[in-house]
Amino acid sequence: MVKKNLLKPGLLSAAASLGLAGGPAQAEVIDLVWTPAGTFERQLSIAPGKFAELCGALAKGQSVQWSYEASSPLDFNIHYHQGKDVVYPARANASRSEGTLAVDTAQDYCWMWTNKSAAAVALQVRLHKR
Repeated sequence: MVKKNLLKPGLLSAAASLGLAGGPAQAEVIDLVWTPAGTFERQLSIAPGKFAELCGALAKGQSVQWSYEASSPLDFNIHYHQGKDVVYPARANASRSEGTLAVDTAQDYCWMWTNKSAAAVALQVRLHKR
């Protein structure tokens, strides 16, 4: 489900043009729901020209160890919105990557993968919050 605070003014029409309003090739925006052990894992298939985004609130001082593996390279970033600006703590274009996000400001953080290829891409994601 898309959180209202993720759709900033002026982005509603862009979201509709990306297919977020519905339809069979809908992009995926997924709320992070952590297990009691602080983990989140998901397997996804990202359609050509679409994206998958995992978003959730994190508190200052937390960290998240993350990794992903995809069947083909994807554009990847971790981001959050600060007013009209978008801040990117991490970016990559790869079929696999890993790292640790150190949270310096309490925000809703999003892990996002965009498939710019002509074929669907399988994605496996693992997050561990500390």
